[in-house]
Amino acid sequence: MKTIVILVDGMRPDAIAQHPRAKRIMEKSVTSLTTQTVIPSVTLPCHMSLFHSVDPMRHGTTTNTYMPQVRPIPGLCEVLRRAGKTCAMFYNWEELRDLTRPDSLAHGYFVSGHVYGYEDANNRVTDAAVDYLTKYDIDFTFLYLGYVDMEGHRCGWMSEEYMHSIDNSWENIEKVIAALPDDYQIIITADHGGHDRTHGTELPEDMTIPLIFYGSAFQNLTLPKETSIKDIAPTVAALFGIQPDSEWEGKNLLA
Repeated sequence: MKTIVILVDGMRPDAIAQHPRAKRIMEKSVTSLTTQTVIPSVTLPCHMSLFHSVDPMRHGTTTNTYMPQVRPIPGLCEVLRRAGKTCAMFYNWEELRDLTRPDSLAHGYFVSGHVYGYEDANNRVTDAAVDYLTKYDIDFTFLYLGYVDMEGHRCGWMSEEYMHSIDNSWENIEKVIAALPDDYQIIITADHGGHDRTHGTELPEDMTIPLIFYGSAFQNLTLPKETSIKDIAPTVAALFGIQPDSEWEGKNLLA
């Protein structure tokens, strides 16, 4: 069994609730459209909380500038690496390079959305992930798509341009699902939402994210009423039969 987490930066649940590509996948998935992210609802702190299953006040990164942890908490890739699993990361926003510690990744791929444009960078990282994962044996993969957040800031959340970036992201998600073997377990989520041309507040539009489980391991899954971005790391660890780190605050949603 292998697992991939696909994160679409800035993707609001109401942007995909009626989107044709997203609906086709959600109809075959276990889905929450009310999952909560962490405060502040800012990209790097949210990602750190996804990987380390604690609030930003604990991991110490509260802006988009990474802060080394004073009291280090092992992240998801460190826990998986310690258990002998291989991990890979594909991303187009360079600040994410600090999500994992040295020697926890078997493979990393980065292409700059700022240099090449985020629509092209979305396509490039997806194609790179598909190419690599169909050739090499990787247990856990993280795929980050940054186009939606860029259009939210540039043109406004729920704007026509924002919805175009949603469609591009889901076209790439479809490409991943079509290419990977059936034994892959796929988790699709976001780091935060957004409103107007910003995010980072405690508004529901910023704090609410989708959490979508696609794969055979989730067929009998019933999600609790309240779910959090911090639940993703313990759930991924459970898919591999690995105990979560004792410092993690999130819950295993498979339990």
